[in-house]
Formats: sequence, structure tokens, C-alpha cells
Amino acid sequence: MKKKELYMTLFRSTFFLSMFTFGGGYVIVPLMEKKFVDELGWIDENEMLDLIAVGQSSPGPIAVNTSLLVGYRMAGVTGALITVLGTIIPPLVIMTIISYVYIAVRDNAIVNNVLLGMQAGVAAIIVNVVYDMAKRVVMQKQVIPIIVMIIALIAGIVFQVNVLWLLLFSALVGAATTIWNLKMKDKEDMN
Repeated sequence: MKKKELYMTLFRSTFFLSMFTFGGGYVIVPLMEKKFVDELGWIDENEMLDLIAVGQSSPGPIAVNTSLLVGYRMAGVTGALITVLGTIIPPLVIMTIISYVYIAVRDNAIVNNVLLGMQAGVAAIIVNVVYDMAKRVVMQKQVIPIIVMIIALIAGIVFQVNVLWLLLFSALVGAATTIWNLKMKDKEDMN
């Protein structure tokens, strides 16, 4: 297959997958697998699963990460750029159109009430997730994670500390605790 043909197939495949897939990255990934493994036969199933795993564990949207990896696998850096463009152009265009529609209707009372209702629903979901996560931390019955959670909660709500600082603080305490636990385990193993 010629490079130009390969590039066009990569772009067209990721563009149409992204254009007609709604529901986020976890929806597009199986479709990518079907396209590149089953239809085109470019990648075997195990390698595709590896690419998906790397795409999922990397920072950023899984669909973009996985398409980047597939593009790189098939055509190097140029292929990665082409597949990323094919993946991000449709949502970018759709969101641009939606933003113009929103600007046209944002002062409408019905639209405002619908958005307010959606905010309330999202807030409820977030509260539920936070409650479940906090419950898991408390059920582990480890003092340090509970203290970190309480400190982060107070610092965020009362003192308005930026979430990035809270995450950094939590990560540092978690790393220090892990290192301490490993050293203690090594001492116990020596005895």
C-alpha cells in the first residue's frame, strides 16, 4: 500500500469513527478494534488490546490516545498526527456548532432551566461518587489516608486551596507512606 493511500485510509477511518460515535472513548475503542483488526487486518487482536491498554493508562482522552498509537504503529509520527487529526476534528466541529447554537438560545428561559436541571443532576452524581470514594477510604481503616482526606477536604472547602496543590500533597503523602511501608517490610523480612 502506498503511503498516500495509507494516510488517507488512516484519516478516513478515524474521522468517520469519531464523527459517528457518541458516548466517549470507551465507545469508539471497540469500533477502532473492529476497523483496524477485523476489517483492515493491520493489527492483530492482542496488539490492539495492548494499544488500548496503553491509551487508557495515558493522560488524555482514550480515543485520541489509542488513535495516536494506532497511527504511530502503522505510519510513524506522520501516521500518529493524521489519526489524531481524524479523531479530534469531528468533535471540534460539532462542539463549535453547538456553541453557536447555545449562544443563540442561552437567554431562553426554557434552555436555562434545562441546563440548571442538568447541573443539579451532575452535582448529585459527583456527590455520590465522592461519597463512595470516601466510604472506601474509611473502610480500609488506615489512619493516614483518612487524615489526608480530611485535610484535603478542609483545605479545599475552607481555605480554597487549588486542587492541584491538594493532589500534589496527597500524592507526596501516598508516596512517602508507600516508601515507609516498604522499608518496614524489608526490616521485618531481615529479622
